[in-house]
Amino acid sequence: MDEKLIEGYKAFLETGKTERECCERIIADAKAAGYKDIQECTSLKAGDKVYLRKFGKAVALFNVGTGNIEDGMNILGAHIDSPRLDVKQNPLYEKDFLVYLNTHYYGGIKKYQWLTLPLALHGVVCRKDGTTVTVCLGEDESDPVFVISDILPHLAQKQMKESAADFVSGESLDLIMGSDIPPKKDDDEGAKDKEKDKKKDDRDKAKKAILKILKEKYGMDEADFGSAELEVVPAGRPRDLGLDRSLILAYGQDDRSCAYSSAAALFAGTAGKRTTCCICVDKEEIGSVGATGMESHFFENAVAELVARLGSYSELTVRRCLNNSYMLSSDVNAAYDPQNGDLYDRDNASFLGGGIVFNKYTGSRGKYSASDAMPEFIAKLRGLLDGAGVRYQMAELGKVDQGGGGTIAYLAAKYGMYVLDAGVAVLSMHAPWEITSKEDICQAYEAYRAFLTLE
Repeated sequence: MDEKLIEGYKAFLETGKTERECCERIIADAKAAGYKDIQECTSLKAGDKVYLRKFGKAVALFNVGTGNIEDGMNILGAHIDSPRLDVKQNPLYEKDFLVYLNTHYYGGIKKYQWLTLPLALHGVVCRKDGTTVTVCLGEDESDPVFVISDILPHLAQKQMKESAADFVSGESLDLIMGSDIPPKKDDDEGAKDKEKDKKKDDRDKAKKAILKILKEKYGMDEADFGSAELEVVPAGRPRDLGLDRSLILAYGQDDRSCAYSSAAALFAGTAGKRTTCCICVDKEEIGSVGATGMESHFFENAVAELVARLGSYSELTVRRCLNNSYMLSSDVNAAYDPQNGDLYDRDNASFLGGGIVFNKYTGSRGKYSASDAMPEFIAKLRGLLDGAGVRYQMAELGKVDQGGGGTIAYLAAKYGMYVLDAGVAVLSMHAPWEITSKEDICQAYEAYRAFLTLE
């Protein structure tokens, strides 16, 4: 067990609960490993290490090899976004003496899992004067936390009869931010009239108090929510799970377990003949869309910038480079759950502690939206990992008709390169707290290191 790797991974999860925070941490680690912003370089040669970022939410890192870039690269690709709740642009409201923050869920979640959990706010507020304020509330022991309330069992007769998909609506996932003291009830009519007048004067008093706190702490006004990016995530640090401490319980391990181990593998190695690369992108949980997702031109633009600095730029060189590359789509797979074994084909499932998972195809049911990896590439990887003594397992997500999922593999495959999904098995995937095996984190790291040496 590589304890240093595991502790580094846990620290990464603790400080990287949003894609911006992950990107910042990866770039800091890259700089410590000798990587430079490519914008600082007018030319590149073998041995140079550079990175490019996009909007602070996606990053591509390259270690230049000695060979011709047209012969392709070895690429590790992961995503750094995770399911969560996002704060709306006009979110703050007061209702019957409680102040709420209105949210919109992001990615595939079971909404009921987010009730009554201690929650934290992470993100940025961009003000009209051009300044940006970083927000992190709920993580420090001295910080307040936030919560989404639930109905007590005594009054939940109707709720308990509804389906899990319906008994909590998306519009009810609002955080409690503060409270006011209700006025004293009085039977005297004159007192009631006075109370009515007072209520008019004190309308939204608790909300105003919250806004005052935000103004004092972050210098933001209510209108600044309109240009903010605030994410609601579980409050708390990663923890060892089990008396034997063999597992990790943490938020966001899909897909930060693969992103961290991929980046760490890149930083630990030196490029040989082939240029090595790690790309960490955003928006995978909602279809890889947007300027920071794999669906965008971010990656090919990054490769074009690399080729331009290597000399004799041409579009054909970029295309040949991408076409001749090898890629591991570093993404997680569902770990076999013994308590729900009927959902899995056990012989084709991945197990916690079984090593890195090779997933030949993802997609759903009849392989829709799947990237079906080439057997020639899988055989090459099997030989490589067997020779390096790295444990791996071949698996699918679950039984054929149960559903499915996707990764960024199909988006890389469109360039013509060899691509295979290869990542960590996760139990309770997409829950606020997910479970991984320390052994699998270590095996994934070793697998990625070996892959980067592939000729």
